[in-house]
Amino acid sequence: MLDAETTKKILDFVYSKPRSIQEIAQHIGKNWRTADTYTEKIHKEQGVLAFRTFRGGTRGALKIVYWNNVEKIHSSDFQERLFKRIESSRTKEDFSPFDIYQYVDEKKRSAFLEEQSEYHITETQNLIGSLRSAASQVMIFSGNLSWVNAQQGRKRIIDVFEELADRNVVIKILCRVDMDSMGNVEKMLAINHKLKKEMIEIRHSEQPFRAFIIDDTFARFKEVQWTTKQTRAGPEKRQHYIFYEIRDEDWIEWLEKVFWSIFRTSISAQKRIGDINSIRAIKNKK
Repeated sequence: MLDAETTKKILDFVYSKPRSIQEIAQHIGKNWRTADTYTEKIHKEQGVLAFRTFRGGTRGALKIVYWNNVEKIHSSDFQERLFKRIESSRTKEDFSPFDIYQYVDEKKRSAFLEEQSEYHITETQNLIGSLRSAASQVMIFSGNLSWVNAQQGRKRIIDVFEELADRNVVIKILCRVDMDSMGNVEKMLAINHKLKKEMIEIRHSEQPFRAFIIDDTFARFKEVQWTTKQTRAGPEKRQHYIFYEIRDEDWIEWLEKVFWSIFRTSISAQKRIGDINSIRAIKNKK
């Protein structure tokens, strides 16, 4: 059982310099498998540890654990400029995912556009297929969690998240937690209660992204754009949904650091909900 004392012992040990799993195992007095499980758990829950495996797939494979410095997010000037814009943005209109997409290697990105009068999850988007591919972790940037009530075909999206949680896939979510979204947040957190394990963690944040990141390998952003077309009846506004997909390892790592930077300084959904419920409703007499 990973407790606070063992967690601190591992973090202090890795903070000084990168360590192999075997070194960590010896340091905490556990076997290799337990040490590997503990470091993976810390990685998923706190984001402060990262891994590199050398000679993977061979008998001499070596897994190194190192400190994932989320404070040092940027490897380039334009990433630093992007992050400053993200930090100052509050709504999805404040920042376009295209500003990230344009920097990604063309071989490691793709995008498609759908024109819809009202948004619904289509087979082309295949959100369910993407989510079900998750093996260990899903990170989500959201607005008010409106997709909790959505379906793809006849399958409810929230049921897919319950499947993931039941498979021990860790789900971290950033979204607004207010009177408008509180019902959606509670529906997601109810999965933890139903399964009797804490696989879903939600924190309050007003940020510009509508996106999810799966297993350090794949990220998808959604953006809404309006265009105006001249018709015989006059100007007609049309709504477009653009989906940007990124599979570049370096950019995925940067996006995860952006997520953790916001997540670590945000307030838990449970705290927000408790504070909202503490507001007294007063009915004025006529």
